[in-house]
Amino acid sequence: MRRRGFTLVEALATIGLIGVLLALLAPALESARESARLAACGSNVRQLQLAAMLPARDHDDRYPPGAMDFHANLHRWHGTRERTGEAFDPARSPLAGYLDGGAASSIVRCCPSFAPVAEELTARGAGFEAGAGGYGYNNAFVGVVRAPDGRGGWLVLSDETGSRASRFASPSRTVGFTDAALLTDRLIEYSFAEPRVWPEHPEHAPDPSTHFRHAGAASVAWLDGRVSVERMSETAEGWFSEGSSGEAGLGWVGTASDNRLYDYE
Repeated sequence: MRRRGFTLVEALATIGLIGVLLALLAPALESARESARLAACGSNVRQLQLAAMLPARDHDDRYPPGAMDFHANLHRWHGTRERTGEAFDPARSPLAGYLDGGAASSIVRCCPSFAPVAEELTARGAGFEAGAGGYGYNNAFVGVVRAPDGRGGWLVLSDETGSRASRFASPSRTVGFTDAALLTDRLIEYSFAEPRVWPEHPEHAPDPSTHFRHAGAASVAWLDGRVSVERMSETAEGWFSEGSSGEAGLGWVGTASDNRLYDYE
């Protein structure tokens, strides 16, 4: 008796069926992978916010500065450098000693969904803020000390330290850290979660920097340590971008057109 094998037509049909099944499964597999990356990202921003809360307990209730001596541009919340043009060293971040891993804490604060962008920028010698890991700090209010200017705006009194935790009336609804990026001619890393309007000039908006990179969602750590997954509510075209901020996934959380999710009030 002769054993009957597959014909060419049957083999091609089987291969085609496998291809169809893989195509059907691919979106579900990618969705599962992104869900895992979102969970890791939420853990990262929680650790960052908790790390920012610990220095406040040690330094007169004050949060760490976001960009101390801003014009010199050598110190940021995620690292320090000796001269402009160099990348910030995350081992010299004011938060490093409060993060799991200490000097190796750059691993802790790396969003897995943003890692390919950060790695490409670093390979080109342009990843100056790669140590921020794809996250932005509410420097506009948390990372500086402000006072009302009497005209509806807020003046910076000092960037040598952050604001006192006690100044924030609603920590559970005040942004601490978010997924962040900035759009120029391409998407780049950015270490600040910009508010809805400029504190000094409430009639103008900064470039949106909260990055909704997780299938249209962003991880947000609030000042009380709570973490939530938020969807974009608003966007606007930026001053520096050469493309669409909305299409790049950049915008703001919340429905308010003011800074109530960022400021002291």
